Amino acid sequence: MQSLWMVLGAFFFACMGVCVKLASADFNNAELVFWRGIVGIVFMGIFARSRGVTLGTRYPGMHVWRSMIGVTGLAGWFYAIAHLPLATAMTLNYMSSIWVAVFIISGALITWTPAKGRPFAQGPLMVTVLAGFAGVVLMLRPSVGEHQMFAALIGLLSGLGSAMAYMQVSALARAGEPEERTVFYFAVGTMVAGVLGMLLTGLSEWSWRGAIWLVPIGLLASGGQLCMTRAYSQGSTLVVANLQYSGIVFSALFGVLLFGDVIPLPGWLGMALIVGSGVLATVLRNRAAPGSPAEDH
Repeated sequence: MQSLWMVLGAFFFACMGVCVKLASADFNNAELVFWRGIVGIVFMGIFARSRGVTLGTRYPGMHVWRSMIGVTGLAGWFYAIAHLPLATAMTLNYMSSIWVAVFIISGALITWTPAKGRPFAQGPLMVTVLAGFAGVVLMLRPSVGEHQMFAALIGLLSGLGSAMAYMQVSALARAGEPEERTVFYFAVGTMVAGVLGMLLTGLSEWSWRGAIWLVPIGLLASGGQLCMTRAYSQGSTLVVANLQYSGIVFSALFGVLLFGDVIPLPGWLGMALIVGSGVLATVLRNRAAPGSPAEDH
């Protein structure tokens, strides 16, 4: 039952996506990233203090690198949400599991020597990756217009950034860093990136219509991370990793009901193929390295 925390976390992330889409009508991407960071800092600072977790770290360099790649993925995800159907943007970001499989395959091929046996021992994982990218093509062709292809590319790359951040979060966990500290420093990096972005893009004219969604973005993101953390710490890793895809279902429902998104049948089939490939990739990875920790958004 503890694994069901992941369903609540996925719901929070889907709700965050709704808030991002609504706020993006009045604020630019850098401003959204900034507010996601500043609210996260306050929330995680209070939460860490309540749990007795100090914020001092012996691994500042690892946190900086995690923040850099994580913020890149987050900014790309926000941009995709603003310019694509909500379910499409969410699905592209959830390609992170498939990107991790790409890293595993690439690493295996680069380090392969004849002494290690067959060069294509990762064959099932390779087929899974190809199926995932076939799902991307199937989903984008009917669902995304030519004017949205750039946003689709950014959304696809956001999944790559999330996958790299996922691997860095794993490294921080192995180093003994508490999740509260890791999430807090990611929020700090997000705020800094937002400030730098605003120096380049400028500030939008303040609109209370859009501003009411800024605080919920940070709160829902933090709530989603905490639910995800509890699910991974107390539930079955394999079950939790697969339940994260419930976020795509929530996003599809929100997109259809709130924004009038129309997703043709091939688009739904592409999403199903991506989800199936992500689940299978998770199963194959879990057999090789069980117990992977959660990623954050």
